[in-house]
Amino acid sequence: MKLIIAMIKPHQLPATKKALFDAGITKMTVTNVLGCGQQGGYSETYRGVKQEINLLKKIRIEIAVNDAFEEPTIKAIVKGAKTGRIGDGKIFVLDLPRCIRIRTEEEGSEAIG
Repeated sequence: MKLIIAMIKPHQLPATKKALFDAGITKMTVTNVLGCGQQGGYSETYRGVKQEINLLKKIRIEIAVNDAFEEPTIKAIVKGAKTGRIGDGKIFVLDLPRCIRIRTEEEGSEAIG
């Protein structure tokens, strides 16, 4: 089992969700987050005062998958989120040693579904 965490641009969420749904992945957690990567940020002027904006809005998607769904999930995220420009995001793949469905108390692959 794997936990896949993706950080993407907010406006790429609809395309990424569609790519995931097309690949048969429908279970996910989506969170609004702030962060910066290689692009660093930008400057803007507000009422004559220059402001450095270095924490940018991002979307964090977390998906727990069985091993057979690892590559299709990664490919779907890349397909939906890639623009080819700096700031497209990152995907992290972590081992998931244990998963428990609260309602039925199922564990492991059965709990992920």
